[in-house]
Amino acid sequence: MMSKHTLRPWLLAGMAALLSACTSLSSPPAAVAPKPALKPKIGLALGGGAAKGFAHVGVIKVLEAAGLTPDLVTGTSAGSVVGSLYASGLSGMQLQSRAIQLDESNLTDWTLSSKGVIKGEKLQNWINAQVANKTMEQLPRPFGAVATELDSGRKVVFRLGNTGQAVRASASIPNVFLPVKIGNKSYVDGGLVSPVPVSAAREMGADFVIAVDISARPRKGAATGFLSMLDQSLNIMNGPALAQELKQADVVIRPQVQNIGSAQFDARHQAILEGERAAQAALPQIRQLLQQKAIAMNK
Repeated sequence: MMSKHTLRPWLLAGMAALLSACTSLSSPPAAVAPKPALKPKIGLALGGGAAKGFAHVGVIKVLEAAGLTPDLVTGTSAGSVVGSLYASGLSGMQLQSRAIQLDESNLTDWTLSSKGVIKGEKLQNWINAQVANKTMEQLPRPFGAVATELDSGRKVVFRLGNTGQAVRASASIPNVFLPVKIGNKSYVDGGLVSPVPVSAAREMGADFVIAVDISARPRKGAATGFLSMLDQSLNIMNGPALAQELKQADVVIRPQVQNIGSAQFDARHQAILEGERAAQAALPQIRQLLQQKAIAMNK
């Protein structure tokens, strides 16, 4: 028979165990907060096409109205012009207002040179005025302007520095604009190597890329005038590069602007409307593929 001195430690141990059990029953483990759902980063890649570039404005208007606001934008040539203004914080409607007010004389400073007939300084200054003289890294939305290094023929994606200068380099169509010198290198139109800059959008971190292709397909007898013939020549040469870029896109929007000439600024309303139509038609596909991408990212 246990003495009370022997029994006491056992009683104390039993009470401690009972209290511990009660505590564990009354305090359930803290719930683990669910991870926030991952959302695909949307990149918008705007291709080159001179005056046909007004179609980009229509595409942006429709995407914004549908709640599909891109996280970043890349542009080649005319696409870099629209892309830089969009990256500066302008909405689709504001872009349309600027497009309607734009006078072609704001962008053309003629010169006599064997390398081109337009300097491009006016374009550079106009872009900088529109973006409030912000450098590329200061723009609210990440932006990349694609140009071609003249000596090596390699693709260059400008993401830092003078916004207007980068756009000018991206849009310097050979034999029309003078090459742009930045540092100790010269640059010309990015359409030579990247007609629709999908790969640049991927390099900048886009998970889902919407490409806008406004390049006119070569058509027999369609080219009239110097710029139109040059545009057709560039499209023929750029065919393989265009195909390589577009196969990397999730969705390709193709506004029907083949009948708009490269220098036909008076057709801007038609171009914007065609951009709206093409983007509206692509919305179901964009939504479906975006949902699939989001599901895959959150598995």
